[in-house]
Amino acid sequence: MSGAGRRAPGALEAEVMAALWAADRALTPSEVQAALGGTLAYNTVLTILGRLQDKGRLMRRPEGRGHVYWPVKDEAAFAAEAMRATLAGRPDRERVLQQFAATLDDADAAALRAFLEAGRP
Repeated sequence: MSGAGRRAPGALEAEVMAALWAADRALTPSEVQAALGGTLAYNTVLTILGRLQDKGRLMRRPEGRGHVYWPVKDEAAFAAEAMRATLAGRPDRERVLQQFAATLDDADAAALRAFLEAGRP
């Protein structure tokens, strides 16, 4: 079986999270399905929502005959957590940070510099 047309591992979860972050409220599985273009099966969307909830990334509450879902953290907090996890326990943290900083465009580098110069909030 060819891998052509298949999503990368974690891509569906990332798409679902992006749809939920873009919403201004909790969404039903049907609304998530529609936000993703309606091409995924409803059961696939339910499975992904369940996995994300099990991982602690989503909350849900009963609404109507089903549930609505929303992210536990906003997109910026989630990205920062992923960055911290990448650094966690690495003996070469300084090198990783240097490599990351070297890849920033001028605007991002200036924003990071200004934040660091201002100190922690």
